[in-house]
Amino acid sequence: MSQSKTVSPAAGLKGEITVPGDKSISHRSIMLGSLAEGITVVHGFLHGEDNHATLNAFRSMGVEIENLPGDVLKIHGRGLDGLQEPADVIDCGNSGTTIRLMTGLLAGQQFFSVLTGDRYLRKRPMRRVVEPLSRMGARIWGRQGGQLAPLALQGGELAGLDYDSPIASAQVKSALLLAGLYAEGPTTVKEPHLSRDHSERMLSYFGAKVEPFAGGVRIFPRPALKGREVHVPGDISSAAFFMVAALVTPGSDVLIRNVGINPTRSGIIDILQAMGGDLRVLDPREHSGEPVADIHVRSSDLQGIDIGGELVPRAIDEFPVVSVAACFAQGQTVIRDARELRVKETDRIAAMTSELTRLGASVEPREDGMVIIGGQPLQGGRVTSHGDHRIAMSMAVAALVAAGPVTIDDVQCTATSFPNFWELLESIRH
Repeated sequence: MSQSKTVSPAAGLKGEITVPGDKSISHRSIMLGSLAEGITVVHGFLHGEDNHATLNAFRSMGVEIENLPGDVLKIHGRGLDGLQEPADVIDCGNSGTTIRLMTGLLAGQQFFSVLTGDRYLRKRPMRRVVEPLSRMGARIWGRQGGQLAPLALQGGELAGLDYDSPIASAQVKSALLLAGLYAEGPTTVKEPHLSRDHSERMLSYFGAKVEPFAGGVRIFPRPALKGREVHVPGDISSAAFFMVAALVTPGSDVLIRNVGINPTRSGIIDILQAMGGDLRVLDPREHSGEPVADIHVRSSDLQGIDIGGELVPRAIDEFPVVSVAACFAQGQTVIRDARELRVKETDRIAAMTSELTRLGASVEPREDGMVIIGGQPLQGGRVTSHGDHRIAMSMAVAALVAAGPVTIDDVQCTATSFPNFWELLESIRH
């Protein structure tokens, strides 16, 4: 049943918070922990619905995964060839990462499997992974010629591939790297811009032979992966909501502890600093091959800027909340080169245009982005999430600085990536 939340304007946000573990790294820790020999212990695992879809998928293939207190998982790895044929269809829920990365991984298994998801996931484009995997020799069937899930796979022998990806997509790249673990010969993926590199980092950390180079990455087959201790940093995509909230809400001063600042993901920091945000990165350090820091944010007068090019893939998930920041920035913000936003959990360009306009914002959608004229106060009102967790949380941030309360419909989707979002927001508002 659809749930609603009403968010009232805030007098300021103050305090220290820790956001949940990184969703992307949590997914990959299960996948590689399952394919490794020996035990992998994951600290700070994100218990969100997307990651549980991946967790349940590997349990259905015979992997023993223990839930321990304090967001800790203990994975009993089965080795590269230890997965078993699942007895039922694998339900990926709303998780694009689960279905696309699993398609790559399952293409190399010597068994049959079927991947599906919820009604939103079944509308998302799958040909972007099906087509290059088919060139490696994978046998995959799906609706509309493999364009849409459900996808059925008969795993088997794969050949290495030299692939020039038309888009910068970590999901496409990761699917091919996972398939490349099982291929004859190396697999190379080139991209127009560098997408997030969590897969490469974690594959190396577990013992795979991975060679990044300018413009791409190469993986060599049949590595001996070894179980490791993984410390998952806080998810920068989750921290982004609090960064923007603290910047736009007058009288705010917030410290966000232990956030992953992987350079392929830290575009949001560059964008907000370019807008004039008082946002400082403190005590940079490294855990399990990933860079981590604390982020101190204080309310600031923001200016509109032009956002495009290589910055876009480094901040692709944060654009809904960037569009909220733009509403409170003086002047014009232009977002371009972001057509990928149209094929996320929903069409995020259309959804954010529609919902921000309902509150009185000046937003013009473009095919590959949007133009926002900031500095006009937002009104209270009623909006919807379109079933998209990032839309729901972005509208909550907008509501903190609106002239009156904002009711957001269909908010249960926040459990996808940030189960305690509402409680954490309440804990620092004044």
